[in-house]
Amino acid sequence: MIQLPDAYIRQMKEQLGGEAEAFLDSYGERRTQGLRIRPDKITPDSLSELTKRFGLTPVPWCETGYYYDEASKPGKHPYHAAGLYYIQEPSAMSAAALLAPRPGDVVLDLAAAPGGKSTQIAGMLQGQGLLISNEIHPARAKILSENIERMGITNAVVTQMAPDPLAERFPQFFDKIMVDAPCSGEGMFRKDPDAVSEWSPEHVRMCASRQWDILQAAVTMLKPGGLLAYSTCTFNKAENEDNVAELLRRYPAFELLRTERIWPHRSAGEGHFVALLRKGGDAALGAASLAAAKATPARGAKTAGKRASHRPEEEAMRLFAAFAAEALPGFELPPGEAVLFGGQLYWLPHAAGCPFNPGYLNGLKVHRPGLHLAEVKKGRIEPSHALALALPRGAARQTLDFAADSPEVDRFLRGETIDADPTASGWALVAADGFALGWAKQSGGQAKNHLPKGLRRLGSSA
Repeated sequence: MIQLPDAYIRQMKEQLGGEAEAFLDSYGERRTQGLRIRPDKITPDSLSELTKRFGLTPVPWCETGYYYDEASKPGKHPYHAAGLYYIQEPSAMSAAALLAPRPGDVVLDLAAAPGGKSTQIAGMLQGQGLLISNEIHPARAKILSENIERMGITNAVVTQMAPDPLAERFPQFFDKIMVDAPCSGEGMFRKDPDAVSEWSPEHVRMCASRQWDILQAAVTMLKPGGLLAYSTCTFNKAENEDNVAELLRRYPAFELLRTERIWPHRSAGEGHFVALLRKGGDAALGAASLAAAKATPARGAKTAGKRASHRPEEEAMRLFAAFAAEALPGFELPPGEAVLFGGQLYWLPHAAGCPFNPGYLNGLKVHRPGLHLAEVKKGRIEPSHALALALPRGAARQTLDFAADSPEVDRFLRGETIDADPTASGWALVAADGFALGWAKQSGGQAKNHLPKGLRRLGSSA
């Protein structure tokens, strides 16, 4: 049984009354495990296979969410590397489900790492519209970017910004905003013992104050008529109901549409709070949001600036088009435009009716300005891992497809060379049961592994 702080026990007894004992007893139970499937790749047949393999049962508040048998270890299966699902605590799936973004929406996930809610939002957007996933902490922003890549998301930009400067760049810009605020983590106690040791009434007050600051930035960035989901994985009123009440008091244009609470003694989940609010009014986008983006990049920031000439992007896209004509016949990029970050070629997404363009990236710290297409080298390109995972099934001219439990898949995921047809040459996707894992380049009966080193499994299959 977890040793809970006395002050926390008193807090919950005051808050829950007669239910407090059942709630506190839930800390002695095993925590729940969940995953969300990637809806654009999971067919009924593959879902049936996943259900049998991992013991899946539906999560009631998320149509793509499932509980899994902990012993099945889906995080170690090749399907995880292929981005077929995202492992996520089931309660946390409730926030994006309540926000309910639709294809074509322009959405901000303001505190997005590690990426659970962003990848869920992206699944709902179905590749249409625009998602900006933001995380202020550099290491967590890197993890966020990696999860966006693994899930094959084509219409997301990953930024690393504090909320206030982001609000200056994007006033009244977004149709929907997710604020999954950093919190005291009371719903993490069964998962993370450090969350218990860090908890105190003072920490709760500090979190509530920080959340309020983040919420005010979100208010600035939301369009009139837009929806804001505010969520935490904590139970106290100060970080949840009180912050929502303060927002409604300070900003009378907002109305509360719905709140949801998942309690671990009532439902199979660690616990979550979500409030859905609508911003009223009929004002047009603020003039600042439609003006040209600030021209001076922030010091040290990666930007999409230096665009006096389009020749570098045009040459890079010429090389990419030649590669695609050979390796990806019939493949078409979604609406967007090319952006070069150093030698890296990205495809910046466009959303219908949205003014977002490369100028908006000037001065922002950007980890991923859209879909990473390729690395540009002298007179040639190397396709990116992100592109491999974003491709629709059957897009590649050459695919080396193996059973998920085959030694070839194990060798590929360890970064080793695998055997190929001696007559074959050029780029090929390596796949597990038809689901892409990454690129290999064939020559002389072997396929040289191009899986990024940071994604390779440790050890050798030999």
